Amino acid sequence: MRTLKLVAVSAGLGSPSSTRLLADRLLQAARYRLAEQEYAVDVEVVELRDLAVDIANNLVTGFPSGRLREAIDTVTGADGVIAVTPVFTASYSGLFKSFFDLVDPTALTGVPVLIGATGGTARHSLVLDHALRPLFAYLRALTVPTAVYAASEDWGSGGDAYAEGLPARIDRAGYEFAGAVAARPAREADEDEVVPFERQLADLRLD
Repeated sequence: MRTLKLVAVSAGLGSPSSTRLLADRLLQAARYRLAEQEYAVDVEVVELRDLAVDIANNLVTGFPSGRLREAIDTVTGADGVIAVTPVFTASYSGLFKSFFDLVDPTALTGVPVLIGATGGTARHSLVLDHALRPLFAYLRALTVPTAVYAASEDWGSGGDAYAEGLPARIDRAGYEFAGAVAARPAREADEDEVVPFERQLADLRLD
């Protein structure tokens, strides 16, 4: 049985966080759909709030800490990535963007990505198409069609005859994401992988 690894990146700042809650719900939906297809699934969540200082130091010095390097490797080594950010000033958070600035531009090539965002009002939902999709297009990821935005009022709404509620959107996004992850060929280890010079320096510094 093939085991698939799903990783969620949550840029929520609070604890508990609606951003983390949305990431967990999306993971759950995707995991359920993959289990239906008889895949074994490993899931992991990368909480950026715990890496904020490490990310800032890396941007200044050019050297990642051990746990930041581990987080980046976890994300780039996943079979599928769920990326969720709170909305600040009509865009993704600075912490979210700073983390993905540290990801090699080719490391997510062809990797299925499900994007999500949270905010206080539905007016910010355009961030999904105006900010998040272009970011992951630059990283050459395969972003699934359905993205999920959750405003404060969405958490208690089941939807109506004219609009899907949050649970339905999560389920549809999870279905599409699971299908993309399952359809992607298994990664093969590359013995001749070229390690970027910056990473070689970082590894030497950690030794």
